[in-house]
Amino acid sequence: MDTNNIKAIIFDLDGTLLDTLTDLKNSLNEALRNHSLPERTTDEVRRFVGNGIAKLVERAIPSGMQHPSYDAVLTDIRRIYAQRCRENTAPYAGITEMLNDLSHKGYALAVVSNKPDAQVKALCRSFFGDCIQTAIGQQEGVRMKPAPDSLFAAMQQLDADTDNTVYVGDSEVDVQTAQNAGVPCISVLWGFRDKELLLTNGARNFAHSPAEMMQMF
Repeated sequence: MDTNNIKAIIFDLDGTLLDTLTDLKNSLNEALRNHSLPERTTDEVRRFVGNGIAKLVERAIPSGMQHPSYDAVLTDIRRIYAQRCRENTAPYAGITEMLNDLSHKGYALAVVSNKPDAQVKALCRSFFGDCIQTAIGQQEGVRMKPAPDSLFAAMQQLDADTDNTVYVGDSEVDVQTAQNAGVPCISVLWGFRDKELLLTNGARNFAHSPAEMMQMF
């Protein structure tokens, strides 16, 4: 894709910048154990994530939201994950170097995620410092991805628009979010989804590594 006109690069967080899978799985399984529900494997949790904590719980529990323990499990995982979200989480190899490179080149950088807003902001501050100018997560009353609302909010804060913004993510949700916002998408292949699924969901531009991402800009 042509990136010559790009001013702002907005990233997804989980599976794109940070490997959060182990902490999400451990938190989910602790919440499930608390209510005598079957635990989930790493591969199952990998498939379940992407649409926020509530959807993760819905997918993980037999009969989903209809299960009598759904609300209690959701309450538990929110509490547990808030405490455990940094135990095993770390940037993927090469991410810090990539963000520093893009920042030094003058790009405006932001994060838009379906993770709770307070955790998104805290994790970005902790791992990325000043490289990320704006970090937006799930907020009460704001539609989550694939709705484009948070992406538009980030663009406004970066003084960018649809003509000079690209969205970068690892999942079909991110491809749909970019489509709904009217911006191009770069799908990374080191995250939670494979290329075949992304292609099926309309992905067209791919990065195999953070180093390749740097070469695109």
